[in-house]
Amino acid sequence: MLRTDYCGKLNLKDENRAVSLCGWVYRIREHGKVVFLDLRDREGVIQVVCVPSVLKEGFDTVKSLVKEDVILLRGIVNKRPKGTINDKIPTGFIEILASEIKILNRCLNLPFELDSDTEVAEELRLKYRYLDLRREGLQNNFIFRDRVTKEMRYFLDSQGFLDVETPILTKSTPEGARDYLVPARLRSGNFYALPQSPQLFKQILMVAGFDRYFQIARCFRDEDLRADRQPEFTQLDLEMSFIDEEDIFNLIEGLLSQVFKKTLNIDLKTPFLRLKYIDAVKRYGSDKPDLRKERNEELSFLWINDFPLFRMDEESGKWDMEHHPFTAPHPDDVGLIGKDMAKIRARSYDLVLNGVELGSGSIRIHDRNLQKKIFQTIGISDDDAERKFGFLLKALECGAPPHGGFALGLDRMVALMLNRDSIRDVIAFPKTQRGICLLTDAPSSVDINQLLELKIKVLKEQE
Repeated sequence: MLRTDYCGKLNLKDENRAVSLCGWVYRIREHGKVVFLDLRDREGVIQVVCVPSVLKEGFDTVKSLVKEDVILLRGIVNKRPKGTINDKIPTGFIEILASEIKILNRCLNLPFELDSDTEVAEELRLKYRYLDLRREGLQNNFIFRDRVTKEMRYFLDSQGFLDVETPILTKSTPEGARDYLVPARLRSGNFYALPQSPQLFKQILMVAGFDRYFQIARCFRDEDLRADRQPEFTQLDLEMSFIDEEDIFNLIEGLLSQVFKKTLNIDLKTPFLRLKYIDAVKRYGSDKPDLRKERNEELSFLWINDFPLFRMDEESGKWDMEHHPFTAPHPDDVGLIGKDMAKIRARSYDLVLNGVELGSGSIRIHDRNLQKKIFQTIGISDDDAERKFGFLLKALECGAPPHGGFALGLDRMVALMLNRDSIRDVIAFPKTQRGICLLTDAPSSVDINQLLELKIKVLKEQE
């Protein structure tokens, strides 16, 4: 390793120690014959003192440095003299007396300044995301996000969950939004779909006896974008067997309590308030009410349950699912299927934080006959059901246990925890609201030979 330490990890305990540091030149200041520079890495900034008598031949190198040059320096950790202490930063009580400086790479041009208080247009930031990500504010976002996911893993491991990956290339089984399709070269005219969620595979894992599954899963939905949506996003996905709604509520409340305590030192009030869908809509006109003022609370969590299982599609005049077709109906309402559809309650639940839907889940259908009946009710014929979901229906015949789960929007939750307006601030390489990656200019056209190999023809859009 070129470095012995990170800049931001040094403190008074390291006084008189020889260190090697690597990073980017953040600021440069000349005071007579002495040059001060701030060196930055992912852990923070430290002041470096460059004196000609100590650096000797290397002092000419120091005089040539510009912002964002990449350097290696060696030196001694010293206590700052009185009157020069900066108690606003963790390393403000020490400085490095440089004995050697080596330039590892030059920064030839910067499209914008990297100071955290410099306002930069978002399109420019996204185009040069590698520079944007060097800024302290964004780097802190991702250090925080890493802590959140670590705490999630610690908690779920303590509760007996197994981390299991599910396929990215899968079958198109629409779940409410458009699928992203991927042509299959070896099966001309056929397509994979990128998963909108791991829904079917996690149910299959329950049939397989894995009992408690989780995954920090990448998901893809081809839908119109807003500040809190991206075409690809991350969710904490989990599923459990032999449980009911109370088990899900208790688990998620325990998980979030640990995450908020360990990362923000906030003690959440549990159990969270619960409201039936019909009561939330009657009282607040929304199934995502913000109750902070009413409850005199800051991070207000709320469970909404007893959603309707079906909704009327105004265009077609037919019944469709309120959530997805694998959600179990309330056992008292099964007899209403095909009769009084509006009164059928779903065993589904949403978690709301400060008026924003943070996650959702349901108890699933684990009986093949009931699942087929639900498909028929929303207009999926037996043939279509077999074609799209035959593997699930077969699995439900083979001793499927009662099971249910939950998915928590990780991007959205981290953004809320950090009081960020957009989830783009907590996603390393986000798309714009038009679904474009300005860094790589994706999506883009491809070579005609690639299309021929896939037997795909691109039609020109009619004016």
